[in-house]
Amino acid sequence: MPIHDQGYRHYTGGRALHGRGWWVIAHHGVLDRLRERRFLALLLFAWSLFVFRAVELYIGTTVIRGAFFFAPSEETFRTFLAQQRLFVFFITIYAGAGLIATDRQSNALQIYLSKPITRNNYIGGKLLTLALFLVAVTWFPAMLLLVLQILFSGSLDFVISHPRLVPAITLASMLQVALASMMMLALSSLSRSRRFAAMMYAGIVIFAGVLDGALERVSGNPLWVLISPQNTLLLLIDSIFGVPPDDTAVLGLAVAAFAILLAACLFTLERRVHAVDVVA
Repeated sequence: MPIHDQGYRHYTGGRALHGRGWWVIAHHGVLDRLRERRFLALLLFAWSLFVFRAVELYIGTTVIRGAFFFAPSEETFRTFLAQQRLFVFFITIYAGAGLIATDRQSNALQIYLSKPITRNNYIGGKLLTLALFLVAVTWFPAMLLLVLQILFSGSLDFVISHPRLVPAITLASMLQVALASMMMLALSSLSRSRRFAAMMYAGIVIFAGVLDGALERVSGNPLWVLISPQNTLLLLIDSIFGVPPDDTAVLGLAVAAFAILLAACLFTLERRVHAVDVVA
């Protein structure tokens, strides 16, 4: 049969997905942010509290041993992670607001998802981009403080006497990173403007926190903490470090509210990240 008489035959083979698309997206996302001097300055400033705590540990373990004010404890690390929330807030807005919003604005989702990259690869890569920066200002400096305490004291006595400290630091940091990155990415997927996504995130964090504080003072009901994601997170962090709330029912509801919020963020991402959104 002549060639010109043959009809078009569709490709019947399979498409090989190597599963590394998420890493490529995260790798380029991290490099793009590290090229910005203002963001590097923000990251360095986020380590200022680490320097202060390191000096405090040095004084408490070598210069003024046994001094109550400088003595390291689980409270030292709990307070450090709680105080780092401010830097997590600014880094989340700076590095996360445009992760999906910018792609939607430039119609890049169609390009991403037309390649051998699945939706889960795309979402995972974007999440990892932000999560790496947040881990760099939460879990990593907290663990480094623990290493410095061991070096300054010259023994493992502190770690041995506080066996839950490493798991507590890890779990508290992961909750902090998960909440910020999931919320920011979900909000970024709802808009084509990174500024609007940043405003939505800041509004939820600040307004919900203020509203929670006001309602708790007026009513005296601790359940109002559940309307604030950040205050709910702080309650969970306190419980992880052995400082549970007076009402144990509040802790159970806080865990449920936290899980529901993360599930809602995942649902939003599943609904919003589609190449068809660009075509439409």
